[in-house]
Amino acid sequence: MPRAREIGIHIGSMPTGPTNSVLDVAGVGLGHTTIVRDEPTPPDGRGTARTGVTTLLLAEDAYTRPLAAGTAVLNGAGELTGLLTANEWAVLETPIYLTSTMQLGRVYDAACQIALDANAGVAGDVVIPVVGECDDSFLNDCRVMQVEAADVRAAHRRAVDSRGGDRPPEEGAVGAGTGMSCLGFKGGIGTSSRVTPAGHTVAVLLLTNFGERKRLTVAGVPVGQLIPASEPERPAGSCIGIVVTDAPIAGSDCARLARRIGLGLARTGSTAHHGSGEIFLATSTTRRTDRDGFPEEGARVAGRGLDDLFEAVVDAAEEAVLNSLLGATTTVGRDGNTSEGLDPALVSRVLREAGHVEH
Repeated sequence: MPRAREIGIHIGSMPTGPTNSVLDVAGVGLGHTTIVRDEPTPPDGRGTARTGVTTLLLAEDAYTRPLAAGTAVLNGAGELTGLLTANEWAVLETPIYLTSTMQLGRVYDAACQIALDANAGVAGDVVIPVVGECDDSFLNDCRVMQVEAADVRAAHRRAVDSRGGDRPPEEGAVGAGTGMSCLGFKGGIGTSSRVTPAGHTVAVLLLTNFGERKRLTVAGVPVGQLIPASEPERPAGSCIGIVVTDAPIAGSDCARLARRIGLGLARTGSTAHHGSGEIFLATSTTRRTDRDGFPEEGARVAGRGLDDLFEAVVDAAEEAVLNSLLGATTTVGRDGNTSEGLDPALVSRVLREAGHVEH
């Protein structure tokens, strides 16, 4: 499936990194386990599974050298474990795991075991993994715990193996995004990156599951109003957003970066409605501390130096939403519920007819 830039949609003026994804930040990996099965309904079987796990690996030594981190909440109808700790200590010490609402506990358990296996010191100091969720129950049968520990481990291994890759990662209906819907179409995983004038890379990863079709906006064009809906609107809720940058910024400034994800979502049509959980986290891979919280020495970007980073986050978040939509194909789930894929050719035609000019 084409990404936004492949059909002439260019957001902002900053260049992207080589893969236009979170993989453009050195040392970062992204892996998915996609769970699709069709069995008899419980108790005779496990029902229809359209779910999965996505792992964002930030640094293999994150436990011994935590990364600066900060969070922001636009609307809090959702869950991101580790948020309170990140706010209190302004650090992050585990990979970030994404999944569906009812699978969060299982993923958290497996994340703890992965941390224990990798760092013997966890047994004497504990760990609080970061696990975010969105509700995929429109397509996925959540009466059954569909995710196993082996699925989490597989996503983690794939994240480790993906580091340094020269191709964009899978997007759309993969991993945690398998059962998600966004702005009236099939959504899921989306990512994009920017390189600032100072040479810092800023990347955004989204799990998109929010909004209404009538509000879908692409590069400023009200595409959702120009594409007739084939079925009545249904509520959709939540977006977990992650910013990763190699710019050396403190945890308090990471929180400021995280907050800018909301501006990117708004450009695509989000209003963060009552039942939606827009929860964001940002982290710096180069601003590190020891286990006691003492920061390592080194340069720091702050104040007006953050402006380009803010712009990069907003633009990358907007493009990541579009990539999550364009990368997802029509998916049929439980009880025949269907989430329609956004047709890239149709989007291109609507943009041309609306006078959108390719950059």
